[in-house]
Amino acid sequence: MAQYSDALLSDILTRTRVIAVVGVSMNPVRPSSYVARYLGLKGYRVIPVNPGHAGKPLFGETVRASLSEIEAPVDMVDIFRRSEAVPPIVEEALAAFPDSLRTIWMQIGVEHAEAAARAEAAGVDVVMNRCPKIEYQRLFGELRMGGFATGRISSKL
Repeated sequence: MAQYSDALLSDILTRTRVIAVVGVSMNPVRPSSYVARYLGLKGYRVIPVNPGHAGKPLFGETVRASLSEIEAPVDMVDIFRRSEAVPPIVEEALAAFPDSLRTIWMQIGVEHAEAAARAEAAGVDVVMNRCPKIEYQRLFGELRMGGFATGRISSKL
């Protein structure tokens, strides 16, 4: 598994403003749904992408069928698809957002070395086999353990 410094992950999560989530589900108990919702609650603009739900509203946005349908600049593409589906997503992201794309993020269990190398060759940061929600919580002090935020025990006990 690739290692990423906390400084890199923090930089990515701090500089990112708009995230296209590829493979988002309309089912609120699916990880792609609750991760996208969480990111939206943290202030990111989350643009859902799923051809099976195109045109439907989700998180205040319209679900797009593909990345190329997004007219706004996108900083990060978060991929909730199988590893073998990653190369065409990366190619579409590089073509659709040539001036704004800064990060390709592949979710836990998703890795594709060749697609990562292609994105990196284009100057795009790549994170594989990680979750931005988990990393955000860990890096910005929101990780919960036993019902308490890490490092902040309630005085109401």
